[in-house]
Amino acid sequence: MNEDDILFLKPVELEISSLSFDGYVLDIGGGGEGVIGRLEGSQVVSIDRRRDELEEAPEGPLKIVMDARQLQFLDDTFAAATAFFSLMYFDHSVDLEAALAEIYRVLKPGGLFRIWDVDTSALPRTKKPLFAVRLKYIVKGIASATSYGRPWPTQTRDRSYYRDCARAAGFIHVDTEIIEYTFCSTFRKREP
Repeated sequence: MNEDDILFLKPVELEISSLSFDGYVLDIGGGGEGVIGRLEGSQVVSIDRRRDELEEAPEGPLKIVMDARQLQFLDDTFAAATAFFSLMYFDHSVDLEAALAEIYRVLKPGGLFRIWDVDTSALPRTKKPLFAVRLKYIVKGIASATSYGRPWPTQTRDRSYYRDCARAAGFIHVDTEIIEYTFCSTFRKREP
């Protein structure tokens, strides 16, 4: 593939502020830029299926090669979980559903799960086989830029899709912030 095959979306600017969680944060797909690890440092356990992505991520969090569909943590371990533009890489709903069920399992009761992702229903239609999200993000006053690209999903992946999948896993929807064609949704694990 070459750049002519990619729909490059206009850049979106996100300021990522402290998550203010009391306890450890599980970051799903935390390799590469390691945005959440940069933000919360040693409070973060970053997992990624790809060792090379974790190796290139900045120092700070604990980094573990692991598949989110089969988390190797005890139940009720984490105060919070995050997925910064990583759920878009689950190609099949069954894989996303398995990962969300695992995230729910390892969160403490009342724990928060925050998702940043793309609302594909807000994207322009094209015949190009790939799209790429261009982000300028600010963490602790430092601006950085990155892109996340992938083939178009076989189904629309909008805010309601992720909300419905999270609810099916047991989560309660807390709120959603829309930032152009991206969003940040927060969910809470039910308390007994």
